[in-house]
Amino acid sequence: MQDFGIYTLANDAVYDQLVALLNSIEANIDANIPICIIPFDHCLHRVKDEISKRPNVTLFQDHSSIQRWESFACQFADAHPHAQQTKASHPRWYQGKLHRKFAAFDGPFERFVFFDGDSLAMKSVEDVVTRLETYDFVFDDWEHAKTGKQAALNIPLIEETGLFERDDIRAKLHCSSFFGAKRGLFGAAELDQLQDYLTQQGEAAWINGQGWWDDAFLFNYMTLRSERPLFNTTLSMNGQERTGNCANSDPFVEVNQVLYNQEGLKPIHRIHYMGYSSTDFKRLCQGENVDIRYKDTFLHYRFLKNPEQKPAALRSPNLLTRTNRLLQRATKKLVAIP
Repeated sequence: MQDFGIYTLANDAVYDQLVALLNSIEANIDANIPICIIPFDHCLHRVKDEISKRPNVTLFQDHSSIQRWESFACQFADAHPHAQQTKASHPRWYQGKLHRKFAAFDGPFERFVFFDGDSLAMKSVEDVVTRLETYDFVFDDWEHAKTGKQAALNIPLIEETGLFERDDIRAKLHCSSFFGAKRGLFGAAELDQLQDYLTQQGEAAWINGQGWWDDAFLFNYMTLRSERPLFNTTLSMNGQERTGNCANSDPFVEVNQVLYNQEGLKPIHRIHYMGYSSTDFKRLCQGENVDIRYKDTFLHYRFLKNPEQKPAALRSPNLLTRTNRLLQRATKKLVAIP
């Protein structure tokens, strides 16, 4: 076992994003820090080729752990009231894939930080590592500000049980795109107990129906029910720690290829390109002028090791290309209609 490392979740579809993330970790955290890639699926040819070039990067190999988490996630989703009432199946891409990130709890690092693959590291995570001496989980997001059905958990329903109070529940809401935690949390016995609560005792309803298939929503249930200590930097008494992180909503300022929170130029742990598809990034890396905020920053890290391959200029797609894409999207929507 190793004392500390970083995890991410990837496959060949997000290859460009993976390379950019690995380069940003090397540039802004540590060039030698151990990194373990959890496979999203079996499409890993390009991922394995990239790993072979990086002595500090490995592929997660515990397939029994991956299967355990896939089973846990799928059983929860099938038991959720929304699925039961509407007879709705979870999305085709679901099948526990995003929940594979929870295999990090069974991995080789005693303490770790997880980065979603559509992120770039912007500063050291030493503060997260230090906080893991006191807390079991460390987050840096604003999910606790969401209300009603936008929140991960059904707060009024949980409050009715008398097990948790409203303010305590809200303060513990979080995302799953970046977190620090420890190996061994959610062992087999505890996971079996949570499975029983969810599928046999009706607690799947604690998770809001809007996100009944979402890994972040399930993770919120897991951290709340475990009643382990949790820290979110956006609730810190130190204002320097309260920053944004989303590329599609938060304003940042770039200084020497590093992004800072616009208000006060506060350092941020990462920028999260949430809401942009892997296809968007593939096209961007091929030289298309895709509408992605902070795309120059992404391109810098994507081609940090091979700048000669970076597009010299970005071009807009021609009319024929745009028309074909619109037709393809329309066709997919028609096929999806039952």
